[in-house]
Formats: sequence, C-alpha cells, structure tokens
Amino acid sequence: MKLKNILIVVNDIERSKKFYKDLFGLETILDNDGNVILTEGLVLQDKSIWENFIEKDIISQSNSCELYFEEADIEKFVEKLERNYPNIQYVNPLMTHSWGQKVVRFYDLDGNLIEVGTPIMQG
Repeated sequence: MKLKNILIVVNDIERSKKFYKDLFGLETILDNDGNVILTEGLVLQDKSIWENFIEKDIISQSNSCELYFEEADIEKFVEKLERNYPNIQYVNPLMTHSWGQKVVRFYDLDGNLIEVGTPIMQG
C-alpha cells in the first residue's frame, strides 16, 4: 500500500490553483468539477462538495496538520510570498531552529497550514 494524495479543502478552486502554482510550481493534472489534482499529489476539494461528503463543518486554521515543502533558498521564497501575497497570515515568520534549519509557517488562502523549510541534512 502507498499514500497517493493529500486532500485539502478550499473555498475557491481557481484562486487556490493559482496560489499553489505561483508559490510552489504545482501544475494541474486533473480538474474535475470541484476536485483538482495537482502535481506532487496535492488535491484541492471545493468546500461545499467536501461538506456534503462528510456532513460536518470545515474548521479553518485548525492547526491539526500542515503541508511541508523544502526550499534551499528560503529567503528568496519569502520574498516571492510577500510580493505575490502581501496579506498572507503568518504562524511563524522566517526563523532558525536550534538545529540550524530555517523555516516559515503560514496559512494558505483558506486557512490550511503550510511550512517551508530548508533541507535537513541527513547523515
């Protein structure tokens, strides 16, 4: 068995497709009426469809999970983030952990938590 996709709920599919392409270069593989599969296995699901499937409310900024990306030139990434999305809501601005990894955490346009960190050296 293997994990195929991670699904996140969004309010506006087109706006979210642009966000994930602008910042992370993710391309659309399949766009099927409120259900979009992007490269790297990320799935965007229209909020109203998801609510209908699970019959529960969606809790934005639940902080119970995050999408994690790695970027060697994190300062350049943060510049791009602030240039393209100046009103982005940060959880942690760019910081350096005690082990030397630089990270930034923020919410996407729908309250999904994202972390971008420099690659961790594994030895």
